[in-house]
Amino acid sequence: MGGEHFHDDPATWPKEPLVTLEPAHVDDRGSIQPLLERLMRSAQLITSKKGAVRANHYHKTDWHYCYLITGSMEYYERPVDAKTPPKKFLVKAGQMVFTPPLAEHAMKFLEDSTWLTLSRNPRDQEAYEKDVVRVRLI
Repeated sequence: MGGEHFHDDPATWPKEPLVTLEPAHVDDRGSIQPLLERLMRSAQLITSKKGAVRANHYHKTDWHYCYLITGSMEYYERPVDAKTPPKKFLVKAGQMVFTPPLAEHAMKFLEDSTWLTLSRNPRDQEAYEKDVVRVRLI
């Protein structure tokens, strides 16, 4: 993979929330699953209990990839200020979703889950609050 993966051109972002992952590299030692080849500022490991709802917001400039390690969730998304119902996606362990800036999104966890969020912007509380706008999506 060359440096073309490291710029932040919106034309290179996934077109749909569910991201197609590259095949894992497998040998007699185990496997390596490629997740992301982008410049980013934050990686967080998050746990969510069954029935928990997260997000219900959008980001002004941030994007993030969310890789579900264990569990399952319903992921909801629509363009900011849209009046149509959000699209719903079922996300299972081993799948990843992408959320661009200005996309209202929410997650409802169907079972206890563990996931990674990989973000363009820093996620310290001050930077996060400056970029997030809370909405009631679900």
